[in-house]
Amino acid sequence: MTLPVVLVGVVLVAMSISGTAVALPSIGRDLDTSGSPLNWVVAGYNLAFAAMTLIAGSTADRIGRRRVFVLSSLVFAAGFLGTALSPVIAVADIARIVSGAGGAGIMAAGGAILASSYDGAARNRAFALMGTMAGVGIAIGPTLSGLLISATGWRGGFAVFTVIGLLVALGGTRTRESRATSADRTDWAGSVLFVAALTLLMFALLEAPALGWAHPVILFTGIAGLVILVVFGFVQRHSTAPMLAPALVANRGFLGWSLATLTTSIGFLGVLVFLPTYLQAAAGLSPAAAGATMLLLTAPVLITPMAAVALVNKGVPARPLIMVALLLVVAGNLWLVTLNADAAVMSAAAPLVLIGIGMGVSFGITDGQAMALVDADAVGMAAGFLNTLRGAAEALVIAAYSASLVGLLSVRLDDASRAAKVGAGRLTDGTEAAELDAFTWSWQVTQLGVGLLCLVLSIVVAVLIHNRAAASRRTT
Repeated sequence: MTLPVVLVGVVLVAMSISGTAVALPSIGRDLDTSGSPLNWVVAGYNLAFAAMTLIAGSTADRIGRRRVFVLSSLVFAAGFLGTALSPVIAVADIARIVSGAGGAGIMAAGGAILASSYDGAARNRAFALMGTMAGVGIAIGPTLSGLLISATGWRGGFAVFTVIGLLVALGGTRTRESRATSADRTDWAGSVLFVAALTLLMFALLEAPALGWAHPVILFTGIAGLVILVVFGFVQRHSTAPMLAPALVANRGFLGWSLATLTTSIGFLGVLVFLPTYLQAAAGLSPAAAGATMLLLTAPVLITPMAAVALVNKGVPARPLIMVALLLVVAGNLWLVTLNADAAVMSAAAPLVLIGIGMGVSFGITDGQAMALVDADAVGMAAGFLNTLRGAAEALVIAAYSASLVGLLSVRLDDASRAAKVGAGRLTDGTEAAELDAFTWSWQVTQLGVGLLCLVLSIVVAVLIHNRAAASRRTT
């Protein structure tokens, strides 16, 4: 039961990310909210996911990977039940944070279970299947959520995840238990510092458009988050049982592959989360139609992970393959600068396919390549680190993307409240044309920034993995 149970859990977590984006306009109308409170529905999930994944990975090594997987599945299901029953946006935000914590445990413990159960080519295939199933979840999430919203409302969609989460927890009890041979105490100081730093940075990014970047609260939380992050690094270097071993970060090859997965996540998630709202507001698509359009982005992720790992197992070097994937993600994001309201689907089609292919290749090979550079006793920590990078990138991308869209809309419309509503897809009668022009412009500028950031990170990845390869040749 090990492989199928873990893969179903991965699908569930991936669907919960991509599907929620399609539901945002419906949630905003039903709960009469927009701006940062609405964005916390997605951002809160990703914040909790990022903050708890590394903790879950290290904890799984210590107390048991199966135990953490089962408990996390139960927490995940409870959070979705709370979201489905939410009477106000604050309850929905809190419930989504709970679900994110559960999703972190599912991914980190699930990855550690696979790493401890398989070796060599079998491990590569297992992680490629994990990437493929994550792609399946991302691919069908928007479409399934759109159909469910059209048929039963957004609450019905969240209720479905509750039931599936309980089934995953039940299946998890049939997997084999494993843990590290030298389990140490939990690094609670490091855990608290990491969660605090990420939370403060997320809060500053999400609330800045409403309060202003120079507001004392924003300045304080942003600076405090950075300071606490530095303290976290210091504590990890001097801890006897760090949640993130300095040796893991010092491994240039592992760090390079980790940054590769971070880069593709940055280039993928902003489009995944915010494009459905634009399609519904600008092109007038229904939730179901917007979800179907997102298949252009997500469908390639169904195919390319297994194709990429098959090439690697046949002897194709993984390094040039990941560089091609990164270039596709960069090109797709820069191409989306041409997005326009008159032909939203047509102008987005080719860029979405490029980004989807790049993301799929990354899904297929980055985890297997990175985990091959890690000692057996640290696989839980390493899996947690990889998923923490993804989660942190996703959380910060959502916050930064939202801040950029709303901030640019505020400049163009000269009204922060109105900008928040437009960013949520709620246009004002009589001024739709002007608001759509502002929405499109803010989208184009934001995409330019994302594309350039991915380009810079891709160059860093190329340097890191090249240096690792050169060092290996000198040793040989």
